[in-house]
Amino acid sequence: MKTVAVYCASSTQIRPSFFDAATEVGRLLAESGIRVVTGAGNMGLMNAVQNAALEAGGTVVGVIPEFMIRENWHHTGLSELIVTPDMHTRKQTIADMSNGCIALPGGCGTFEELLEVITWKQLGLYLNPIVVLNQDGYYDPLLAQLQKAVDENFMRNLHANIWNVASSPAEAVDMVLNTPQWDPSIRKFAKF
Repeated sequence: MKTVAVYCASSTQIRPSFFDAATEVGRLLAESGIRVVTGAGNMGLMNAVQNAALEAGGTVVGVIPEFMIRENWHHTGLSELIVTPDMHTRKQTIADMSNGCIALPGGCGTFEELLEVITWKQLGLYLNPIVVLNQDGYYDPLLAQLQKAVDENFMRNLHANIWNVASSPAEAVDMVLNTPQWDPSIRKFAKF
């Protein structure tokens, strides 16, 4: 079964349109027969994605560090719950399980997950599609910064193709399912 990682916020104090998009992503993935893997949180967009996928008959695997279990921050109704010793192992496990990922709006944790998997793809360590759902223009500043890194030669032009940008949940799901794997030979370092 194909598995898509969804990175997103656990915040509950955000616009309803973000919750609507998260719900639609979870539902569309489940309806496409795609297993969803998340950080297993029980709040915010993460909770919305998980619940929508489950309600649509999908399979949801949550990966969460042990300290978050002690805080009762985990969703208790997932198809499977994997407990890791720390955050680093959590991120690696999610990436290892996935055939692609979608980043919904989020805060520092979501940024960090997204940028780490982008870095891994740049290095040829993660070859799967990465989709940024730019709901309501949320990621415009980050996307502009990434383009500035390309423009200023901190990244090669072809590295701008590491991620795809979607403007709707349906487009994000289509992109993650239909974008080919990254060519690992691109990781070879060369002068610009």
